Order: sequence, then C-alpha cells, then structure tokens
Amino acid sequence: MAQLLDGASKLGWVLLKAVLRFVFMFFNNCVAIPSYCLYLLLLQPLRIWDSYTFWHIEGVMFKWLLGMVSSWGWIAGYTVTEWGDDVRPISEEAAMVIVNHQSTGDVCTLMMCLQDKGTVVQKMMWLMDHVFKYTNFGLVSLIHGDFFIRQGKAHRDKQLVYLKDHLDKYYYNRDRKWIVLFPEGGFLRKRRETSQLFAKKHSLPHLTHVTLPRLGATHVILKTLSAQQENGSLGCETRTTNQTANKHKGLQWVIDVTIAYPKARPMDIQTWIFGYRPPTVTHVHYRILSSSRRTEGGAFPADDPGSRVAVQHPDLRFRLWLHVVQRPPVPLLLFILSALMGQTLLLDHWGGLGMSWCVAQLPFPPTMTECTFAAAERLVRKRLNNKKQRKWKKPIRSRFNLRAAPAPQEAVMPIPAPISTFTHAYTCTHRHTHT
Repeated sequence: MAQLLDGASKLGWVLLKAVLRFVFMFFNNCVAIPSYCLYLLLLQPLRIWDSYTFWHIEGVMFKWLLGMVSSWGWIAGYTVTEWGDDVRPISEEAAMVIVNHQSTGDVCTLMMCLQDKGTVVQKMMWLMDHVFKYTNFGLVSLIHGDFFIRQGKAHRDKQLVYLKDHLDKYYYNRDRKWIVLFPEGGFLRKRRETSQLFAKKHSLPHLTHVTLPRLGATHVILKTLSAQQENGSLGCETRTTNQTANKHKGLQWVIDVTIAYPKARPMDIQTWIFGYRPPTVTHVHYRILSSSRRTEGGAFPADDPGSRVAVQHPDLRFRLWLHVVQRPPVPLLLFILSALMGQTLLLDHWGGLGMSWCVAQLPFPPTMTECTFAAAERLVRKRLNNKKQRKWKKPIRSRFNLRAAPAPQEAVMPIPAPISTFTHAYTCTHRHTHT
C-alpha cells in the first residue's frame, strides 16, 4: 500500500509539473514570438537603409528565441556532453553542418549546444521539413530565412531547384555562415526499415541506430556555396549575380555532428515541453573537415594528408567523398571502391549514397555508437590478413586505377585542437577531450 501511494504521489507530481511547464511555455511563446515579429516590423525602414544592421539585429533576437527553447531542457535537467573538435574558432566562417536525425529533440539539442558558439546561432540557416512551417516557431524560421523542404519522390527534383534559388537569394545577402541539415532525410524510426531493405538489396551493412543518408541537398549546398576554381574564377562569382557574393570565400568547412542518446532513447519535443523524463545527459560529437580538400583533384579528407587518394570520375569522387567524411582511413575507402568497381550499376540505383554516421572514437557502449561501416572495416582487415592477398602482383592503388592526389595549391587552415574541459554556465554542458 505504501508503494502504491508513493507511486501515485510521484505520478501526481509529474503531471502537475508538466501542466505548469506547459502553461509557462505557452505564455513564453505568446510574448516572445509576437514581440520578435513586431520589432522587425518596426525596423523595416532600417532594412531599406542598412540591411546588414537589420539582419544583425534580427539574428540577435533569433538567438534569444533559441535560447528560450534551450532553457526548457535546462530547467528540466537535460544537459549535453560535447566531444571532439572545438568548433568555436570557425564560428565566423562558412560551414555546412551535417547531423544525424532521430527525433524532433535533435533540433532542441543543437539549439542548446550552439548557444555559446559566438555568432553561430544568429547567422545560421536551417534546412527542415516543411511540416515545421506550420508550428509556432515556423513564422520565426520563415522570417529568418530558413528553408523548408518537402519529402517524397514527387517533390524531390523541384525542391533541389528551390533550395539552390533559396541559397543564391538569402545565404550571402543575409550574411549567413553555418547551414544545418539532416542528410538522412527523416527520423530514424521512420526510415530505418527502408534503409535496411536497401542495404540488404545492395549487400551493405545492416544498420540499427543510423540510416543511409540521402545525397541531393548536400550536393546542392556544396555545389552552390563552395568557392572552387571554375575557368580561373571563383565558383561563387559565376553562380550568382549578386556582386557582394564575390567578397566571400565560399564554404570553408564541413562539420560532422553526431547526437547519441542514453540507451538509444531519443528525446522528442514533447519531452522538452513537459519534462516528464528524468534528467538526461545527451552526448554530441563534433568533427571538423576542410571542404577545400574535396576540390583539390578530388582528394578525400583524411587524418593523414599523405594517405589521400583520388578518383577520376567526378560523380563517383563526390559520392565516395561523402562516404569517408566520417570514416577517413584508406583501407575502408579501398573497400568501398572495390565494392563499387565490382558493381557498376550500383551508382545508378544508389541515389542516397552519403555520409556514414560513425562515432568510433566516442567512449559510448557499442549499442549507442554503431559505426556505419564497422562490418566493412572488419572485412577489410580479414581480407588484408588473408594469405592469398600476398600473391597480388599489382598494388591496390593500380588495381583500382587510383592516383595520388596532387598537392594543394594553397595552404589549408589547420583543424583546431580538441576542446578543453569546462562547464558552460547556461547549458550546463561538460566538454571533454578524447584521444
């Protein structure tokens, strides 16, 4: 009887807290979002006179709104532990942020993580599903210049054209720096079965905690924003009529972000609003890659610059570059190459070939950090240890018609050192280095 009363009291407290939190957040939205819209309406003359100052003020208010959303999780005890590279030194540079997608809580987690990253939040652009346009925050995102993309084969080609036009119109004009997208194209629970069937059909690893990402939006962003050499001129000069775009260097970095939840139980937006789950620590891993490496003769990013290889075919080169963004060791790259060379039709059917959500260096249990190509790596090691491989007359490089990547023409900015341990006062975020 005592246990029953104790359980009933706990349930009553959770329900009461959920109701109070909902009322508090409802009034938050009723005050903050209309205030944001009214201030921007009053500042329209400033937009005509000095658009740069106008969008700077808008970015500051946008950051305040995202900070409000972050506080919902913080007061409920939902904190974040960040691992990997320090992204603060490149907060003022153009970067594409690719994130794995498990639930609506991923967006809230990113809002919390990026609050202390300088001007990142106020100068960032989000790519999100069109359903979010009809939420309470949809109007704010629409004014800020975020892009809402529609899913499905019927809309795929048109949406990519709309995305390119959106980037040409708003990215440089509003001084945007980071662009955030979820290449998996949907929530894990919705795409897992389809991804597993596709992997089984093409003899790919069976994935449980991640899905095979899609290519379209990532390709458009890199092609539109990367300042690669085309006929002796910067790519951004040939892609837009806006002369101010010529002052920008284009996309400089690719930031791989991996979000991992305890026991693989993602938090959704309802959890952030009602706070019915106990305090939880979400793990976020960052990895910084220079986007310029992709354009230097098709070189692939790697931890060791001397171990890069290149492929002649541009489409194959881009697809393979996406695959090794998060798994750079050359043995795995050679395994993927051998699979593609053995199945030439694979490129025709594999429209979703993209990033592999791998966090092999994270100190998590294997159930939380499934490496997309762990099975492939094991096969590589087994093959290299096979005695028959010693009888190869030609080296692996010549067998697959690979050539060494040419030396870069310009010095590549070094990747920042891993972040040090500290506690952020607002998000209660603990950072650790790893080796």
